Amino acid sequence: METELNTLVHRANELASLPEVVMRAVDMINDPEASAADIGNVIADDPALTARLLKIVNSPFYGFPSRIDTVSRAITVIGTLELLDLILATSVIKAFSGIPPELVNMDEFWEHSLYTGVVSRVLATRHRAPSSERFFIAGLLHDIGSLVIYRHRPEQAAMILEQARGSVVPLHILERETFGFDHGQVGAALMQTWHLPEHLIASACWHHQPLEVDEHRLEVAMVHLADVIASAVHSTASETERVPPMDARAWDLVGLPAESVDAIISEADKQFADARAAILPSASAA
Repeated sequence: METELNTLVHRANELASLPEVVMRAVDMINDPEASAADIGNVIADDPALTARLLKIVNSPFYGFPSRIDTVSRAITVIGTLELLDLILATSVIKAFSGIPPELVNMDEFWEHSLYTGVVSRVLATRHRAPSSERFFIAGLLHDIGSLVIYRHRPEQAAMILEQARGSVVPLHILERETFGFDHGQVGAALMQTWHLPEHLIASACWHHQPLEVDEHRLEVAMVHLADVIASAVHSTASETERVPPMDARAWDLVGLPAESVDAIISEADKQFADARAAILPSASAA
């Protein structure tokens, strides 16, 4: 199983590796001696990435009162780690293309992922968790392992999706029965090769089993709940028409009243349109 997983991730990394400028930025952001200006200069080497980032931070999704016209200013305003998250989001979306359209509708896939990210952000804000943007990116990227499976195991993926449509067995369980691992483990392994933050890796790996993780439990629980909510109220790319089972203990961990769900969905609906306009079109442009 481990050999098969490693082979799959290695092939994915060859075709969907992050751009060199992104990897340099990740390294610099993790370097305590690197300044905002240093990081901004590295990102400025990629004009298309710079343009995408500035479009996002100047969008209604963030709602800053004055225009931000440099990457270093964006770092100052939204924070270094938050900017890293945005770099990862736009770069990962661009890295995956060529998924067979008869297998998965990519617009629906990213819209589901984005809605999950928005719900994660709303949950984090209501929980008053620090740095709500990290929850947003964790939600956005939680299913990227599915894209690896779709791209490199399309026939088996099609079979599993067909099984899921007529079964009460969750998709990730069917994946384990077929491959010996699921899309969460694939996504986590790919993120590890990219040296991404541990909370993103944990959220991808454990979003269907949120209480089995030892660290980053709050992030994983948020993404788990957001995925369930998004699947219940928003279209899903797999078209299984099944909402993944919710672990009630995750809701207890987040600590929000059950009656707040309608308000959470309402707030997410308001933010989703701004997030989609800022992130999804910009990711496919340039």
